[in-house]
Amino acid sequence: MKMRLADSDLKIMEILWREGPTTAKKIGEILFEQTGWRKTTAYTVIKYCINKGAIRREEPFFVCHPLITKEQAQEMATTKLINTLYEGAPEQLVAFVLGSGSKKYSPEEIGKLRELVDNLAQE
Repeated sequence: MKMRLADSDLKIMEILWREGPTTAKKIGEILFEQTGWRKTTAYTVIKYCINKGAIRREEPFFVCHPLITKEQAQEMATTKLINTLYEGAPEQLVAFVLGSGSKKYSPEEIGKLRELVDNLAQE
């Protein structure tokens, strides 16, 4: 599945992943509170998501249903990031994140990372 979700699309999707199927009106209200978006902006972004195949619209009341999971969106975004910035090599991304110096990892975090790698090696 290839789909590019913009940051604005993800605002809509986050609501649907958290709330489940939701009316466009309710999404608009939530986004107005969170971001100040007007109803027309929310509806426009919802329509983009429908056109991309991320949301299904159901009547009555313009109920929006997510067609992809958060995990699927994360996988698509991560794959795009790896392919675009790290020449398709996930180990380069991991090396950057762990070796960038921007964050110091605690022994507990390092232990969890080792456990993740060990589990991947066993699969």
